[in-house]
Amino acid sequence: MKNITTVLEYHDRTKHRPSRYAASLGYMDWATQPDPFRRYEGSELVSLKLSNVTPPYHLLFEPGALPSAPLCFESVSQLLRYGLGLAAWKSHGGSRWALRCNASSGNLQPSECYILTPPLEGISQFPALSHYAPREHALEILHQFDTPFKIEEGTILIALSSIFWREAWKYGERCWRYCQLDAGHAYQAIKISAAALGWNCDILSVNSEEIERLCGLDQLHRFDPHEQESPDMLLRLSLSSRKTSDVDLPAVPPLKSRANILSPSHHEWPILEVIDTATRGAYPQPQPLSQYRKIPVPSKSAGEVILKRRSAQMMDGTPVTEEQFRQILNASLFCSEASDVHFVLFIHRVEGLPKGLYTYVRNIADLESLKSAMESTFVWKDFGEGLYLLREGDFRGAAQMISCNQEIAKDGAFSFGMLCRFSASLESYGAIGYKNLYHQCGAIGQMLYLEATSLGLSATGIGCFLDDEFHALLGLYDQKYQSLYHFTIGRAIVDIRITTEEGY
Repeated sequence: MKNITTVLEYHDRTKHRPSRYAASLGYMDWATQPDPFRRYEGSELVSLKLSNVTPPYHLLFEPGALPSAPLCFESVSQLLRYGLGLAAWKSHGGSRWALRCNASSGNLQPSECYILTPPLEGISQFPALSHYAPREHALEILHQFDTPFKIEEGTILIALSSIFWREAWKYGERCWRYCQLDAGHAYQAIKISAAALGWNCDILSVNSEEIERLCGLDQLHRFDPHEQESPDMLLRLSLSSRKTSDVDLPAVPPLKSRANILSPSHHEWPILEVIDTATRGAYPQPQPLSQYRKIPVPSKSAGEVILKRRSAQMMDGTPVTEEQFRQILNASLFCSEASDVHFVLFIHRVEGLPKGLYTYVRNIADLESLKSAMESTFVWKDFGEGLYLLREGDFRGAAQMISCNQEIAKDGAFSFGMLCRFSASLESYGAIGYKNLYHQCGAIGQMLYLEATSLGLSATGIGCFLDDEFHALLGLYDQKYQSLYHFTIGRAIVDIRITTEEGY
């Protein structure tokens, strides 16, 4: 109960409000900007191969359409290349920065990846624990096990962790929220990359401390005290669709390699350790959605879609078709494990649909609960496939105001908030259910980024929004539902002053 109280206090404390935003420095301390690339000094670096051949994007969502690639050096290289690798380099005015395949708040990239592989030619003749270095597209071998460990044949494990400091540098106390969204983005990026190999990807229900011990994150002397990593989730990637819970995680001995220092100095945000400690535990396994996404029409290759994904900075205010709109909503159903999330949409410019406030009910079991929780005067006009009109009208001003006055929320064809089953998740799973909800939202966000890109559109995740003003608009005044992530989709205005180079 104490941990749930901590969650509720943190959630309320880090809400943005019209009179004040959540605590942060309020300025950019460029002298301490964190290094976006973690390296382990003293580890062996194994360069991975680059692959330019991927299947058509639409086949990723057709069961059985792609044969399983063998588990080998080349397939691991492709998995990481299109999961967490560099998508491009950008430069302008003497500055140069990298974009990655996995979206990140402010492009600060708090997520780190560790991979546990069986003996694989090109990586190690023994089972190995490695850290992925995206700048070099390489594996840093942290440890080689001299005895096999119990894991299903044709399976690898990937652990994701977060460096809070990378986000705290800019966003202060609210940054824990963004780190969890980014972990969800990273998970979905890996899941999509695995699908291109014909592989399955699922999250294991293991304890946070098990992930720490597996990756050596509990060996605190190897990290700067302000730059330690928090375990997020453990993924199982396999050639088989059969899921078993029988995974015996090996014990990692003391490691010699040390993490590089990301910043010369740091600002303290004590609340981050408090919320991180409270939200540890056995990872939840929500009941998956019963409906599945439709297979999209044939389009570009999966690799082209992944590498072209961008976060739009400005939208041009042009409409999208209803077909495009519905395909984007339907794509979110591919995130079947994200069953606690619904959309509340501001539809500005979707051909064939009246402007207004809508909801997209992703889990139909929650329909009556949503109706009873929201404003009693909403009309709930059924537009089919889970889409309901709540109130007709022009909500562009409301969308901008709620999104911290960001014009991109009104200039997109539509924007929306992800409304989550909040109190029920905490009751079912404890405080770690809070973390899981953000992971669900981040996974959906990554999926929608890719779907918009496949249609020639653009998207942007919005972490800055006025929490309770959005809830008040919907008539929500308790903790039953809370909005955890906002999004906008439309056509981007491209800044031609910025030059683009390939990631590798």
